[in-house]
Amino acid sequence: MFDLLVIGAGPGGYTAAARAAKLGLSTAIVEERSWGGTCLNRGCVPTKTLLHASEVYRSAADGAAIGIHAEGLRADIPEIFAYKERISRQLCGGVESLLKGAGVTLLQGRAVITAPGSVRVTGEDGGDYEARRILIATGSVPVRPPIPGLELAMTSDELLEGTDHLYRSIVIIGGGVIGVEFATFYSDLGCSVTLLEGMDRLLPNMDRELGQNLALILKKQGVQVCTRSMVDRLEQTPEGIAVHYTAKETPGCAVGEAVLCAIGRRAFRDGLFAQGLTPETNGRGLWVDEHYQTSIPGVYAIGDVSSPVQLAHVAAAQGAACVEHMAGLSAGVCMDAVPSCIYCRPEIAAVGLTEAEAKERGIPVKTGKCVMGGNARTVIADPGRCFMKVTAHAETGAILGAQLMCPNASDIIGQLGQAIANGMTPGQLLAAMRPHPTYEEALSEALESLAGKL
Repeated sequence: MFDLLVIGAGPGGYTAAARAAKLGLSTAIVEERSWGGTCLNRGCVPTKTLLHASEVYRSAADGAAIGIHAEGLRADIPEIFAYKERISRQLCGGVESLLKGAGVTLLQGRAVITAPGSVRVTGEDGGDYEARRILIATGSVPVRPPIPGLELAMTSDELLEGTDHLYRSIVIIGGGVIGVEFATFYSDLGCSVTLLEGMDRLLPNMDRELGQNLALILKKQGVQVCTRSMVDRLEQTPEGIAVHYTAKETPGCAVGEAVLCAIGRRAFRDGLFAQGLTPETNGRGLWVDEHYQTSIPGVYAIGDVSSPVQLAHVAAAQGAACVEHMAGLSAGVCMDAVPSCIYCRPEIAAVGLTEAEAKERGIPVKTGKCVMGGNARTVIADPGRCFMKVTAHAETGAILGAQLMCPNASDIIGQLGQAIANGMTPGQLLAAMRPHPTYEEALSEALESLAGKL
């Protein structure tokens, strides 16, 4: 009998298991595939590894403009994907060592919850296991909508398995995070990329200016960006896979050697519950209360399988908070300050409310912005139009949100999340000096602009 049995060893699952063990709970974790889950094997880490490789290639290819001449430059796709595999294996090994070091029992196999407190595992460590509490952290999988011919397209899972050559052309369906990151990777390497998005802009769930600015930058990088384009069907032709779509009531067709379907992910709970055991759902995911407990007593869920915000760091934070509550500790997650990062070029990072979202909620706001044309690091690197934007409550001055589009944005956004979580004002953030020359200096300019309006 375990105190806690965790199903799924992604960021949420392994964080929860390690934390629970350190708090003195006898803990086991079940994983069907690889330690580290989607994030380390089929998501965050592999894509960022590929993007690092393509950035090195693009920097070398563009080096002539600053006096760096690379002769005979080529991108070897099998070697790039082998590099990706090495990084994933190294980090997965680290997760396994972390869990073993914390005293967690590792079980390899597929888990099915047969009753409250009971889990059947099939596979290498098959058997029936009992636990006082069960924590579901099974994550999410790519969505495949019922579009005729979509079986010709890959999902991100299949694309990351690798190929023996660089595609001459690729059509990417979906202009969200996954789509724009793969568009960046392939365009960096010289592949012809067409990016189709059904909404009126890229990154439709983020600040409008981010998506509009990104579209302009991607077009300069050679990507054909088509918004308001709804895919109707796919078919195999002698020239490649044809993707037929309708853009503003006008039919169109994009042809690629390969097609990537990147229109989102859904909670993965297929076959997780035995027949007759039916938890309540909230949309596509599992319903949970404020302590992450499902409608089945003693069964909890965190991360993509239950959260509307599908991010690895959200899953990890929820996992830690969930087990701390189980151990009788006070814990919680501030969902008002969840950072989102997109590793296109330049990077995008956002946290909190946009100006439009605040106004929709009836919140009076002021916004400060710095367009980074005069920032020294931006002038040196020339990554395209960059900016930082910060929004605050017009009456209290508390920072409500921020949107950054510049190199290293993912490393800068954390301080703004802390500011939101702690109710800080622009003046309080300005009290700290920022080093020169850095991209971060632009944040001080945006904050000064905002402070002047409050």
